[in-house]
Amino acid sequence: MSLNKVVSGVDEALKGVKSNMTFMLGGFGLCGIPENCIAALAKSAITGLTCISNNAGVDDFGLGLLLQNKQIKKMISSYVGENDEFERQMLSGELEVDLIPQGSLAERCRAAGAGIPAFFTPAGYGTEVAEGKEVRVFNGKPHILENAFNADFAFVKAWKGDTTGNLIFKGTSRNFNPLMAMAGKITVAEVEELVPEGELDPNFIHTPGIFIQRIFQGDHYEKRIEQRTTRKA
Repeated sequence: MSLNKVVSGVDEALKGVKSNMTFMLGGFGLCGIPENCIAALAKSAITGLTCISNNAGVDDFGLGLLLQNKQIKKMISSYVGENDEFERQMLSGELEVDLIPQGSLAERCRAAGAGIPAFFTPAGYGTEVAEGKEVRVFNGKPHILENAFNADFAFVKAWKGDTTGNLIFKGTSRNFNPLMAMAGKITVAEVEELVPEGELDPNFIHTPGIFIQRIFQGDHYEKRIEQRTTRKA
């Protein structure tokens, strides 16, 4: 039985993607985002998407490309302050937005991957985040009930991967990627370097291949920096 999960490229990796689906997209800001998958989604005709991501990219890159095309109907995010088009669509009522605490976002991804349907957390109690949610008191402290996410696809980006889907992330690009890789019904991993099975040191693998259904070697990574700050020479 072959465990080879390599697909020919981004087009094959996106097979089965349809309008009105829910996607998870790894990354933090523009760091570690699945650039190839996002670019291909932006060229497709799908609409009505619900996107779960820490943020919504910038106006002309990352998820900002899908926003420009009006492909996203709902964003589930933690921080969205770098995107003017996002702000415009949200204030005009064109875009539904669910802003949640960053830790809750991470835990809702992790819970989905672990098969845990819901959990209680103190984060957000007493704020708009808690509206309509069950509250219980543990050790004298109120907690709200948060549900695990339910995503049709998860798109992640890693530094290295092997043909069976094992992944290694580099530096801060690790961010939400490992959690989301566990949580999609179908997880697509794009990598900078694709190596044969057995070449990665098991001690340094961040995401085991069991969580990955499709993997391909991406190209032309821009790795943009949102705001570059340098000191005077």
